[in-house]
Amino acid sequence: MTFGKRILILVPHPDDEVVAATATIGRAINQASEIFALYLTTGCIARETMWPWERSKYEERITTRREESLKAAQFLGITPVGWSDTPARHLWKNMDEAHKNIKSAISANNIDQIWVPAYEGGNADHDALNAIGSIFTKRLSVLEFAEYNFFGNKTHSQEFFTPTGKETIVELTMDESRRKNEALEIYKSEKMNLGYVKTKRECFRPLAQNNYSVPPHEGTLWYARFQWVPFKHPRVDFSKPKEVSETITSFLASRLPQEAEPERQP
Repeated sequence: MTFGKRILILVPHPDDEVVAATATIGRAINQASEIFALYLTTGCIARETMWPWERSKYEERITTRREESLKAAQFLGITPVGWSDTPARHLWKNMDEAHKNIKSAISANNIDQIWVPAYEGGNADHDALNAIGSIFTKRLSVLEFAEYNFFGNKTHSQEFFTPTGKETIVELTMDESRRKNEALEIYKSEKMNLGYVKTKRECFRPLAQNNYSVPPHEGTLWYARFQWVPFKHPRVDFSKPKEVSETITSFLASRLPQEAEPERQP
């Protein structure tokens, strides 16, 4: 795979850059790529979603997560170019804002390739960001990275459940595996949520032609696994897959015609 010279990683939540692409980032840098990261949410759930007795720590949690992302960026050798104040689980509800921020980052940093999470039902924010990435495929190289999914009611890490034949499998060396574990350790605030991450390989491909009008696969999506809980538990994402797909479809219907128009010269 030929990497871009100036790559922008679209990070839905601080830690996804590590989960998806630690070793691949290192290999791209070794090929003289310069890599930037745009963080599209705080990585923390909204204040009103937290337990009432924990809400006083909301700002502290956001600060901690951002400090971890800065430390991880330094460790990986990438350059942060912006953070969003959007809470986790809300990116898919604020796609217009995310799209605007991405366009600005692409322009400001002369980007020629972007990396996005796969459309795999791991997280509603990931799926929305993948759809936004699809808008740029006519003008930029766009790669999607597998992270995690629940296809066939089984846990899968770093693998696509619908191969296109264009996948690149990065088998991690012992040193790369060690570095990925070290990078994961930086996100101490997310330690309880990263147990699924495998450090033996990474997998990416040119962005596939996804059907965003329906959920990524039949059956239960990863983020919907615990929606049977009868009360609003903060650790459970209650985003409805059908609603997410409808929101993505509506966004694309409004944006794609505009993106197809040639930019007006001043």
